[in-house]
Amino acid sequence: MRVAALAALAVFLVAPAAAQQAAPKPAAAAPVPAAASATPADFYVVRYDRWTEADERGFGEFITAIGESDCHTVNACLHGPGNPFRASDSQWIVFHSDCADLPYVLRAYYAWKRGLPFSYENAVEPRGHTRDIRYTPNGNMVTERKDVLTGSGSGYEILDVIRDQISSASYRIHPDLDSPIVPDLYSPAIAVKSIRPGTLVYDPNGHVATIYRIDPDGRINYIDAHPDNSVTRGFYDERFVRSRPGMGAGFKNWRPMRLEGAVRRSDGVYVGGHVVLALNKEIADYSDEQFFGTGKRPDEDRDWANGGFVLNGEYLDYYDYVRAKLAGGKLEFDPVKEVRDMVDSNCNDLHYRGDAVTLSLAAAIQNQAEPDRLPANIYGTEGDWETYSTPSRDARLKTAFKELRDQTERFVKMYQTGDSKLVYKGKDLVGDLIATYDREADACKFAYARSDGSQVALSYEEARRRLFLMSFDPYQCVERRWGATAPAELATCKDGGAKQAWYAAEQNLRNQLDRTYEAEMDFTLDELKTPGPGKGVAMPPDIDTRAYLMTMRGARPPAAATPKS
Repeated sequence: MRVAALAALAVFLVAPAAAQQAAPKPAAAAPVPAAASATPADFYVVRYDRWTEADERGFGEFITAIGESDCHTVNACLHGPGNPFRASDSQWIVFHSDCADLPYVLRAYYAWKRGLPFSYENAVEPRGHTRDIRYTPNGNMVTERKDVLTGSGSGYEILDVIRDQISSASYRIHPDLDSPIVPDLYSPAIAVKSIRPGTLVYDPNGHVATIYRIDPDGRINYIDAHPDNSVTRGFYDERFVRSRPGMGAGFKNWRPMRLEGAVRRSDGVYVGGHVVLALNKEIADYSDEQFFGTGKRPDEDRDWANGGFVLNGEYLDYYDYVRAKLAGGKLEFDPVKEVRDMVDSNCNDLHYRGDAVTLSLAAAIQNQAEPDRLPANIYGTEGDWETYSTPSRDARLKTAFKELRDQTERFVKMYQTGDSKLVYKGKDLVGDLIATYDREADACKFAYARSDGSQVALSYEEARRRLFLMSFDPYQCVERRWGATAPAELATCKDGGAKQAWYAAEQNLRNQLDRTYEAEMDFTLDELKTPGPGKGVAMPPDIDTRAYLMTMRGARPPAAATPKS
């Protein structure tokens, strides 16, 4: 059913589109026919025949304003002060999206409000066999495109259609592949002018984010959305994994597009025509360096990981290379600021997780019986599990805590060796890091309501201690969702023996940081109790940053080194 949603629009992504071999998304809530509700201002009208550099800058500014507006749902973002077009939308419109839809919703929305042409890939097919097109091992290819032109319908109706036809499978495309049908996005050079607000970042584990700001030190800030309609923010780091080129991981920019064959009416409106997208060879900053490195491209894609990244004659880790390039070619770390920002980011993510758990509880999923089996894959599925479970979100959070621990150790080692890339003016780095960590952690406070409504206060450090005990399973009580182990705290949990057994059996899955989307995971309870492929790992990694710092008290730089001002 295709409808405009002027009373209430939903642009949900709960699963890939049927054309992409996955379950359909839910229809808009309380829909009303477009003809009955749409006003002339709501219809898509093309007034310009191409996106110019000024349009791209304007789009970037639009994304930056949304990102910095502190909105926490897609609806709040588009109705909030960050959106300069908000006055043109009725207050009754309700915008929804998750990570895969959000970049397209924002791009199409901006194009509509600015009178620009728009076109998008509305069907993809796997290149080879796959269980789930969102996680095709060799990636996908575009098989169909749709142009959005004058007369295509209301903008709200178009957004509604887009949410049904876009999934994370739409991003999983080899960077070389621009024929026979051109994809929407291309692989940009790792450069200041190429990686910018509006650039996307695709994690082949099935997540997409939109960059809204790049700090002077090269740190990338992004916004993303989730199936529960929440919007979160974070820093680009190892949570966005690299992978073979066919999976299309990494940075993506929108291809330049122009409208050809249209007739311009006397009122300036373009009618008809078709949209043409630039090929890789026509794009000045197209580059595959993020896949193959800065040296000679290997003869075979399978050797992609052998590529290295060299800047100013020095080999760098990929993530350091990206940061250095976006900082203008110089890699420097202020360790105190880095630790402060990472603790704050983790605190925000804990609050975001709390919002997700609250939505699951509001839907009363915890009152339903545990299914006989896990989904075919707990990280990539559909229905209530995709909407209300948190295994992927939790894995990303755990990865962020581990990165904080690992980066802190790295900074201490750089300090001990007098590494010139460390910018620190003090005389006791470890002491300053402990003080910074404690100050930021102490400021991070939140609480949850137990099953009887009573409040349990949690701190940052308590959440860290519980992190691998927090259940991702929406069928389990809220106490388990927050990793309770003390009998007094668990006393209000209503889970019976079967759910308690599922919680215990899922511990190895909770210990795992890697999101194994290709693994078969539809285990029964008895099957899950026996260790094996797809069932997680026995021990979680060390994420105790403070404990590490306490063991390093008294660490000093080499005698010849002097603090860098």
